Amino acid sequence: MIEIDGSYGEGGGQVLRTSLSLAAITGEAITIAGIRAKRKRPGLAAQHLTAVRAAAKICQAQLRGDTLGSMRLEFIPSSAVQPGQYTFDVTEAQQGGSAGAMTLVLQTVLLPLALTAGESQVILKGGTHVPFSPTMTYIEQVYLPMLRRMGVKATAKLRAWGWYPQGGGEMQIKVNGGGTIKGITLLERGSLHQVRGLAVVTELASHIAQRMANRTENLLRQAGLKPAIEALREKGIAPGAGVFLTAEYKNSLTGFGGFGRLRLPAEKVADIACRQLLHFHHTGAPVDEHLADQLLLPATLASGASQYRASEISSHLTTNAAIIERFGIAKITVDETEKIIAIAPV
Repeated sequence: MIEIDGSYGEGGGQVLRTSLSLAAITGEAITIAGIRAKRKRPGLAAQHLTAVRAAAKICQAQLRGDTLGSMRLEFIPSSAVQPGQYTFDVTEAQQGGSAGAMTLVLQTVLLPLALTAGESQVILKGGTHVPFSPTMTYIEQVYLPMLRRMGVKATAKLRAWGWYPQGGGEMQIKVNGGGTIKGITLLERGSLHQVRGLAVVTELASHIAQRMANRTENLLRQAGLKPAIEALREKGIAPGAGVFLTAEYKNSLTGFGGFGRLRLPAEKVADIACRQLLHFHHTGAPVDEHLADQLLLPATLASGASQYRASEISSHLTTNAAIIERFGIAKITVDETEKIIAIAPV
């Protein structure tokens, strides 16, 4: 049994998710102690518990410690990962529901399902666009397209928007398994092809979306970019607003967003998203800080080596790299000066 220190490095949920994915893929039994020890509310929150149970479902794992707030977990796979039709609902993990990020549950089960033969369909319910996690828009427009370049055959469809704190979102994922994951090399991003964006509201007046769209277009044009921003009033169970931008370069993709909240003007939401995008654009790097972290696991599982340059090296990334190496399936080198990550599968 592989023992994982959940308090290692940045001590957050990524330790748990990476460990679950690799345990399901390799069939290795794991124990994780000190889960999310460095968070304000340590232990398993709703989205983490949902990820644990989702990973267990696809490989029939035996569980101990799968309760809200638990800081210790035993996960013992009893079969190879099974393709199929699955529904995972973050709102069921705690009384009163949750807007926990369903995208984090997706990232736990996606690669195990992609590596098994057969087709899977996964319905996820909960938060689709919540702070401090990848948004569903980022998953659709950045993460999955980059993984498709590596041979992962998966598509996503947003059915309903779910914001913090109400949640209520839903998305459908289709995974065609059985393929081979290829390594990726991304040291230069090439020229900027386009910036596209969504200015979205649910259960709010449509003029708010239009104000966000107008402000976003003005800011990006002033910076010399040529954006195409769409204002939308979409389906959701509660009020919500946000601006979500995707930049497509010759060799890479990136995405950023800003979230509305009470008493925050629509224009300020646009400012937040534009500021993040422009900061990244000026670094010249091909891979944003978050994608750099998210590419580690698929690169680890690839048939060949990978190498890419990031805008920032985060503690999230270095923690993730150390957890992957505990499984003995790849050697990961992080050059913090040049901001280059190299992954050599064993």
